[in-house]
Amino acid sequence: MLSVASIWTERLELIPATSEILMSDLHENPPLCRILNAGVPATWPPDHLTEDVLREFIRIDADKTDPYFSMWYWILHNTEAGIRTLIGSGGTMSSAGSEGTVVIGYGVLDEYQGQGYATEAVRHLVRAIFEMPDIARIIATTHPELHASVRVLEKNGFSLSQQCPDGCVGMEEGTLCYERRRVTGKTL
Repeated sequence: MLSVASIWTERLELIPATSEILMSDLHENPPLCRILNAGVPATWPPDHLTEDVLREFIRIDADKTDPYFSMWYWILHNTEAGIRTLIGSGGTMSSAGSEGTVVIGYGVLDEYQGQGYATEAVRHLVRAIFEMPDIARIIATTHPELHASVRVLEKNGFSLSQQCPDGCVGMEEGTLCYERRRVTGKTL
């Protein structure tokens, strides 16, 4: 399990999902606003966070079947104006059949894309992931036409991989697999 504390970046607070947060996200926004202490845009959730995905996350969280399952809600904080807004989410899970490897996924609401938030959040998540000594590799899949997603990965040191485990390539038809390996002796 990754950090249970919030991760602070330059502009974001990454709040770890709890069962209460996941259930609130599944049902309605007012409790989610209260729990996260943030505004939830009418456009929430991002495309990747479907009801089926949330239900699977709730199951994994309840069953504790995946030691590397973690999810964070990304809150944009404007300290000058005192405004906090939920803009995205991201997380990790174990990679089936590949010891020492986790899969990372993320998404940002359309109106907050192209402003570097995903790059910033993923950079900090990568650091947190590699704080776990048994993780040697992080993988991610994306569609090649999602240029912004590819750039987020590339800016965070991921490269196209031909060696992703079964179940990674083909998570969705037409996806590419990217990976980042732990670099020993270097600060992330």
